[in-house]
Amino acid sequence: MTDFKALIEADSGQTARTIQIVDSAHFEDWLKGQPDSVRAMITAAQFTGKADSHVLLPAAGGKGDDKTIATDYSVVAGVADQDRLDAWSLARLGGGLPEGHYRLHETSAKGALFGWLISQHEFDRYKALPDRQGPSVLLVKDAIAQKDEAVRQAEATAMVRDMVNTPAADMGPDRLEEIVDKLAEKHGGELKVTRGDTLEEHFPMIHGVGKAAMRAHAPRLIELKWGKADDPKIAIVGKGVCFDSGGLSMKSAAGMLLMKKDMGGAAHAIALARLVMEANLPVRLHLLVPAVENSVDGNALRPGDILNSRKGLTVEVTNTDAEGRLVLGDALTLAGEDEPELIIDFATLTGAARVALGPDLPAMFCDDREMADGLLQAGEAESDPLWQMPLWSGYDAMLSSPIADCVNSASGSFAGCITAALFLKKFTPESVPWAHFDTFAWRPAAKPGRPQGGEALGLRASWRYLQGRFGT
Repeated sequence: MTDFKALIEADSGQTARTIQIVDSAHFEDWLKGQPDSVRAMITAAQFTGKADSHVLLPAAGGKGDDKTIATDYSVVAGVADQDRLDAWSLARLGGGLPEGHYRLHETSAKGALFGWLISQHEFDRYKALPDRQGPSVLLVKDAIAQKDEAVRQAEATAMVRDMVNTPAADMGPDRLEEIVDKLAEKHGGELKVTRGDTLEEHFPMIHGVGKAAMRAHAPRLIELKWGKADDPKIAIVGKGVCFDSGGLSMKSAAGMLLMKKDMGGAAHAIALARLVMEANLPVRLHLLVPAVENSVDGNALRPGDILNSRKGLTVEVTNTDAEGRLVLGDALTLAGEDEPELIIDFATLTGAARVALGPDLPAMFCDDREMADGLLQAGEAESDPLWQMPLWSGYDAMLSSPIADCVNSASGSFAGCITAALFLKKFTPESVPWAHFDTFAWRPAAKPGRPQGGEALGLRASWRYLQGRFGT
């Protein structure tokens, strides 16, 4: 894991290169105030203040022993809004500037520390990265109080990315258990793992999905409880399908190619739990991760099978590739039995959400207006956007079955992410506010600070919401 703490230091006058910030709207006025030599270099570099661009300028030299002026070069960087730096404003710089120390010139780094940090993280478990430079360190004064929070968010985001990028051979149900176990040990949490006959008896949908991989990758329900018993209870649930072949409703080879990421919901849930514990948020946390592999074997779940559930509802399986909602259903039922103040779940649940919203926007479903508004506002504040989709009960009839209480997957191609969320809602208590994130957990094309591969989408938004609601 990248040492994020070493990438931000308190500014006590160390020698450092200066970064000037400018946006396109103020660029011409800024340029007019520069010496002729600087204007010539800026023009030659075709720099116009466009966001996520920068240019290096030879330093004019300092005066006496003034250590606040760089001795070799300075940086001029373009951002979207120079008066309001967001989480990604410095992402191009953190990952793109040469090794060394830097400070912003007459600009606060508040709100932008996360991007500086996370842009310097790379996934290198299986491949040596050539010509890897040393760290770029940002010196800050007024933002040093935000350092610990930025480091926590960067570590949690890197955790999600690394878990999702890791292939299923090294990120199976047993590995998810190990990760949660280490968090429990570090923070004094209580770990409980249910597997085998007990799983089949009490969580039949989790067992039903995972039984085909029983010998190699046994299914289990992983739980972590942490915090004082009299603090407000919250439940965080994550879909832990460590690989999804589709089961007997098998995916194509192309459809399986990214299915190592089908545990992305679990990665988000575990990382959010980590943030809660590391910040010592005054809550009673209940983390639940149903961990399975959706495989094919002689005892695999079949289309047409009827599953019982912990809730007592019977489910006709019309599509074994709609397995994530099954394992979540049992986990959500258990989460609701403790009567928490809220439940949040994360899942790489439907392709329909991606068709509707693309890869960047998690579809958020929420049955509580105040909670939904709070999450949306938190996402905007953190530059971690969400998009609310409707839990429209008019589509509930699409989940009806002639021989069971419901089907797991509606027929046809209409409203796929909505009917999936409506299925989950059947397993949540009406009295407990609930939010469901149908997240992609993957970035198909790189952006500054956001490489192609596993991605945390909705993590920082939900964390900010929890901080605002339960923080002291």
